[in-house]
Amino acid sequence: MFGCLVAGRLVQTDAQQIAEDKFVFNLPDYESINHVVVFMLGTIPFPERMGGSVYISYPDHSGMPVWQLLGFITNEKPSAIFKISGLKSALVPAGVGTQHPFGAMSLPQTPSVAQIGISVELLEQLAQQTPVANAAVSTVQFTQKMLDNFYNFASSFAVTQAQMTPNPTEAFIPANVVLKW
Repeated sequence: MFGCLVAGRLVQTDAQQIAEDKFVFNLPDYESINHVVVFMLGTIPFPERMGGSVYISYPDHSGMPVWQLLGFITNEKPSAIFKISGLKSALVPAGVGTQHPFGAMSLPQTPSVAQIGISVELLEQLAQQTPVANAAVSTVQFTQKMLDNFYNFASSFAVTQAQMTPNPTEAFIPANVVLKW
C-alpha cells in the first residue's frame, strides 16, 4: 500500500503492518538522511474519507523512541517529501515528541535506526494536526537550488566571444542576462 524512498537507497515497499491501521518502515543509519519521500503504491487506495498521518521516530539519548508528525498523504495527495535532517537536533527534552498514535505499541528501536510510521485516520483528523515546523520542504529553497544548478550547468558550456563559431540556427543567451533575472 505504501512506499518509502531515501536518496541513494533502494525503494522500500515492505512496510510492517503493526496494527490494522498502522504501518512502519525502518530507516537504518538515519543520521545520514536529509529527506524522505513517502508515497502510496497505487495498488490500494485509502478508504473513503481516510488518509495517512506520517510520523518519524528516532531514539532519544536514553534509547526511548521520540515520535514527531511530519505531515500526511491522501488519495488526492498520494506522495510527500519531508526534510528530516535537523529534527533530532531540534528535539525538546528527552523522550518528548508530538502526540502520536504509536505510543502504546512496543516497537523495537536500535540506536541508528529511525522509523517512519503511517497511521490511517479520518481526513477531518488530518486537517487538525500540526506537523513539526521544519519537516516541510520549502518550495522557495527548492526553486533557488534548482535555478542555481541550472545556471551552473549552463555555465559549463560557456565560451568566450572569440571562441564562438557563427551559426545562424543557434540562439545565444548572454550569461549575465540569466544572472540578472
